[in-house]
Amino acid sequence: MTTFAKPENALKRAEELINVGQKQNALQALHDLITSRRYRAWQKTLERIMFKYVELCVDMRRGRFAKDGLIQYRIVCQQVNVNSLEEVIKHFMHLSTEKAEQARSQAEALEEALDVDDLEADKRPEDLMLSYVSGEKGKDRSDRELVTPWFKFLWETYRTVLEILRNNSKLEALYAMTAHRAFQFCKQYKRTTEFRRLCEIIRNHLSNLNKYRDQRDRPDLSAPESLQLYLDTRFEQLKIATELELWQEAFRSVEDIHGLMCMVKKTPKSSLMVVYYAKLTEIFWISSSHLYHAYAWLKLFTLQKSFNKNLSQKDLQLIASSVVLAALSVPPYTHRRGSSHLELQNEKERNLRMANLIGFNLDPKVDGGEVLSRSNILSELVLKGVLSCATQEVKDLYHLLEHEFLPLDLASKIQPLLVKISKLGGKLSSASSVHEVQLSQYVPALEKLATLRLLQQVSRVYQTLKIESLSQMIPFFDFPVVEKISVDAVKHNFIAMKVDHIKGVVLFGNLGLESDGFQDHLTVFAGSLDKARTMIYPPVKKASKLGEMLPGLADLVDKEHKRLLARKSIIEKRKEEQELLLLEMERNAELKRRKQQQIAEEEEKKRLASEVEKRKNQMILEEIRDKELEQAKALLEDVGKQRKKKIKKSFLDGENVTKQAIMEMALSEQLRERQETEKKLLKLAKTMDHLERAKREEAAPLIEAAFQQRLVEEKVLHEREQQLEVELSRQHHDGDLKEKNRLARMLENKTIFQEKVVQRRQSEFDRLREDRDRQIQQMLQARRQERDAIRKKIFYVRTEEEKQRKLQEEEEARKREEAERQRKIEEERRAKLDEIAEKQRQRERELEEKERQRREALLGRSTDGPSRPSEPVGSHPSEPVATAPAAAAAAAATGAGAPPSAGKYVPRFRRPEVSAQAPPPEPDRWGSSRPDDRTSQPGDRWRSDDRRPSFGAGGGSKSTWSSSRVPPRGGGSAR
Repeated sequence: MTTFAKPENALKRAEELINVGQKQNALQALHDLITSRRYRAWQKTLERIMFKYVELCVDMRRGRFAKDGLIQYRIVCQQVNVNSLEEVIKHFMHLSTEKAEQARSQAEALEEALDVDDLEADKRPEDLMLSYVSGEKGKDRSDRELVTPWFKFLWETYRTVLEILRNNSKLEALYAMTAHRAFQFCKQYKRTTEFRRLCEIIRNHLSNLNKYRDQRDRPDLSAPESLQLYLDTRFEQLKIATELELWQEAFRSVEDIHGLMCMVKKTPKSSLMVVYYAKLTEIFWISSSHLYHAYAWLKLFTLQKSFNKNLSQKDLQLIASSVVLAALSVPPYTHRRGSSHLELQNEKERNLRMANLIGFNLDPKVDGGEVLSRSNILSELVLKGVLSCATQEVKDLYHLLEHEFLPLDLASKIQPLLVKISKLGGKLSSASSVHEVQLSQYVPALEKLATLRLLQQVSRVYQTLKIESLSQMIPFFDFPVVEKISVDAVKHNFIAMKVDHIKGVVLFGNLGLESDGFQDHLTVFAGSLDKARTMIYPPVKKASKLGEMLPGLADLVDKEHKRLLARKSIIEKRKEEQELLLLEMERNAELKRRKQQQIAEEEEKKRLASEVEKRKNQMILEEIRDKELEQAKALLEDVGKQRKKKIKKSFLDGENVTKQAIMEMALSEQLRERQETEKKLLKLAKTMDHLERAKREEAAPLIEAAFQQRLVEEKVLHEREQQLEVELSRQHHDGDLKEKNRLARMLENKTIFQEKVVQRRQSEFDRLREDRDRQIQQMLQARRQERDAIRKKIFYVRTEEEKQRKLQEEEEARKREEAERQRKIEEERRAKLDEIAEKQRQRERELEEKERQRREALLGRSTDGPSRPSEPVGSHPSEPVATAPAAAAAAAATGAGAPPSAGKYVPRFRRPEVSAQAPPPEPDRWGSSRPDDRTSQPGDRWRSDDRRPSFGAGGGSKSTWSSSRVPPRGGGSAR
């Protein structure tokens, strides 16, 4: 990348390169300067550089370079001087347009010029061969070679400028002007494909403008000026689309205008709305939407009558006649009969869109056909006085078609009116938006309507009519055409008729009988007759059967009623399930269709992208090939100019000329020229050698004589300079001696002054050295004291830390000893407790054994029969013990004062006094006697009968002894 200290240097360098024919290097130098970050501050020099830059881009057709440069320049001058960017863009478009026009005029001039050698010959043989081989004429070739590249560059220029200015609020007028010029370019040269792309580009710009609302320099559509510019652009787009007959693009343009009006929620000027509705009438008429065409004409008539003060009576009459005829041209029946659900939904969406375009905001849930219909618009024409403004022929036609019943004379009365109406029309002078009105376009639709009305009226009068008579009654069409019209009318339930070609007659029916309600009238009639027969001759019923059925009749009726209700609910449920299934199937089908459509669109986009990429690569290859060919031709021409020999023009202009051939020819020419130059140089060198040798032979004696003379002159000069140097040295020596004698008398004073200065400086030096030694001693003393203090502090800290460490170690040792002592005490205590618990358990087992033996002895004495086997000794105390049947009696006798029997729990207050034969208590571990269970006091804590038995519910006593361990009297808890 070339760098420049100032932008002016880059401009000068570019001009120098242009002067020597290196435009590519000049363009690259300016491009490097513009894209550099060093020059981001706007100055006037940058504007001049941009003018030169766009000129080079246009000359070399470098659209990509131009776009990059303009984007960088927009960044530079967006906030400083945006008018400079506007001037540069205008200059860029002016140059591109001028080059395109120049190429077109040059192609026309080449076509008109006579470029033949023989005036008697029409064409050259090579031209004939080329035309037969290539299949194109001379004009096509000239357009492809000269005009097409420049037109492509001009189209690229428009796209570049629109892309740069799309989000710039300060250059909205320039954006609109560029769009208008691009529209005019498409209109002038019939570029339909480019027009579609241009409309799509502008549409995307507006959608992105609404999507990204936080941009810095975004245009504000709520401003009146911005809205007017955008609306003017869309209306110009609509006009060009209708002039190019791109009706689909025109409809999308109308939707864009309507969307823009809905977006800003502001109605444009009446002059623009007149253009809007005028174009809508054309679009709806082309799309055969006669109803919406009529409504658009009605809106247009209302606007012209309300806002156009210069509207003449004749123009108003023509517009009103157009409105009435447009309303009459609407078919008198709808096209919805027999359509599928999906078709009806699509038709409903389409009607909603078109109704919104003409200013009717319909509810999507309500059918639009109820609001917008032929009958409604005809009644509206009468109420608003549109019919009164129309011509007399139109009024008569309206009354004949809508209010008269003339089945035989209808066509004969309508035909002269249609002839007069077809001659009405012309240009409107006072309605600027509607240039011309021709009523003849409605004649075919009116003839079809007249045919339908005549068939409808004849069907009410006749049941059978000959085909010849019907053809004479309808002079507008032949009978096959009438048959097609009648088939469509019968399909949509407008009339009921059949054509019998074998008999040559037309059979008319009754729509009431042909309707869906009367398709099964025979079945209904048979059912009615059967009911009447049953009522006249009722069937004989036997009394016995009736008597048998009467008691259960109410139940039967109730059951039948319930069954019917259940059946009805089942049927309703099945209907709902069927409807849900159908809806689900339709939804799945719609999703599948959308998915397939999306896949197809993606494939189409990929295909288009690949085609565009392929076309772009092909264009780049062709451009590279053309560039290389031009360079090779230029090289060959340069070689020819150097040799002062002209290359054959036929060779350069040939179609099959390649870069390789031209390069080979140029190399051969250079080789030939180099060989000739070498021969000339050899001959010239030989001649110069001879001439130089002769010169040197003649000059040798002269050079020797001059050399000797020069030696003599230099010797004399040397001697003179030597004498002059000696004289000067002597004079300098004498002067120095005189100066020494003059200064010798001050030598003594100088010595005295020197000694004084040395002594003063020595004393000052000694004083400073003593001060320095004293300061050093003070610093050493201070540092020594500081070190002593630090050492003391360190010693004190270490001593304290050692004391703390020793105290901590002693404390930890004491804690460990204490813990060890506590652990030993705990272990001893636990051992004692375990020993006590073990003795307690042993004592309990002994007591349980004694109690068991005593109980067995008592039970053995009280039973008569053999006693049951006693419980094993080792059995668990919690298991129940079997008792004899007599235990129940003993238990019963307890309440009467009898002594308690063994094995049964007796409360303490009912227990008798301890007998003398009671065994003595066992001494415990500490030597004290432990009282027996029977002699224990109420307040005694350690009582063996705390293990209270549990009694069964069956009368027999089954005691269950608790296995809990009683804690010892010593106070510790047993483990």
